[in-house]
Amino acid sequence: MSKTHRVIFSDTGQGIDKAVAEIFDHFGGGRALLKSSGDVYIKVNAVDLRKHVYTDPEVIGGVIRYFQKCKANRIYVMENSTQGNITRLVFKATGIAKVCKQNGAVPVYLDETDAVPVFLEGLSSFIDISAFVYERLIAEADQNLYISIPKLKTHSMSGVTLSIKNQFGLVHHQSRIADHNFKLHQKFADIYRVLRPDFVLIDGLIATNHGHYFAEKIAAECVIPMNCLIGGDDPLAVDIIGAAFLGFDIKDVPHIHLSAETGISDATLSNIEIAHRDIFDARKKKLTCELLGKFPPDLTILKGKTRCCPEGCRLNTEACVELLYQDFNGQGDFTILMGKDIDPEAVRAIRKGPVHVAGSCALSDYGLEMQRRFGKKNVTFSRGCNNLPETIYALCRHMKVNPLKLAGVNPLTALAVLVTAKLKGSRAVIPRLL
Repeated sequence: MSKTHRVIFSDTGQGIDKAVAEIFDHFGGGRALLKSSGDVYIKVNAVDLRKHVYTDPEVIGGVIRYFQKCKANRIYVMENSTQGNITRLVFKATGIAKVCKQNGAVPVYLDETDAVPVFLEGLSSFIDISAFVYERLIAEADQNLYISIPKLKTHSMSGVTLSIKNQFGLVHHQSRIADHNFKLHQKFADIYRVLRPDFVLIDGLIATNHGHYFAEKIAAECVIPMNCLIGGDDPLAVDIIGAAFLGFDIKDVPHIHLSAETGISDATLSNIEIAHRDIFDARKKKLTCELLGKFPPDLTILKGKTRCCPEGCRLNTEACVELLYQDFNGQGDFTILMGKDIDPEAVRAIRKGPVHVAGSCALSDYGLEMQRRFGKKNVTFSRGCNNLPETIYALCRHMKVNPLKLAGVNPLTALAVLVTAKLKGSRAVIPRLL
């Protein structure tokens, strides 16, 4: 007989701290959740420093304060931001570093930690996970409490980004490029098989529509107030309910379906009990992960008939184009090639550069030809399936946007933080700044 899993919604109108306490108290309270070390490891979602894409610092602060009252020993707040970013800078710019300092938590910049290779069973390949994570949350999993605090978001490449997707931030940048294509959902499920949070609390103050990384200029179409937190002690159950809250069925999100197939949890929509279901029923939305597609009108994008993976070169590139055009007045008047089996007639019809070749599939077919026709200075490549630093550099160059503007802080501050991170051993892969 299958187990009944519990997920609770809490209204944040009563205050963040009260909502946080209601979530954890529903499962016996923080003292019951703490393990032998008394230490708490919090994985936030700090993918980038742009508004609306990271876990709200007030929610993080609420969780820290709750476990301090529960007599936790040490509390760590950790992340390795997306490619192209330095986690130390993201924490500073978003206020996450400040909330850690104010509440006595230790920020951990996972890009500044060593790497440990971990085998992924489904893909039959290795990835590099932070050594800090491996030591504290895999080797010492029985001693340390691991809490995931994702943000309630749709995601252009993975459908949704909840607790299973949130764990991608435990992986070093170089290991994220490989298989960031049609294999991406299997990669998420494989990581989930290796490591799972003990508890998930979703920051549902807002939800994002049209993906996770939209331009501020179009935020009114993409930011949906939800005013709640969602929590539970089974990550798969929480993700199933979180996805349903956004309007997604489990079949719409392959990494959730693949995670269920591992047999690690038998959670299904039918055996999950929702506390405060009235919040779920009243605020549930039907959102989409599709981009709005607000690109420069003079931009030409040639897509292949095959291997133009939405999880990789296609939507990674298009999301960056939309952002640079909308928020930074990026220019068009260039061509992007992506995917396999691009119409050869359309390629022959390209009359001038610049040209950006996105992904190894298009690169293998047309990279050398584009350089021969238009010259190396007019052609850029993004190697692999989601090489975000190369994509950012290339698009900033063609769209005439200074990449330092993406830092969102004073350029000198950004450079100072970058130098500090590098001196601390950061493995982050960032775009060329010039």
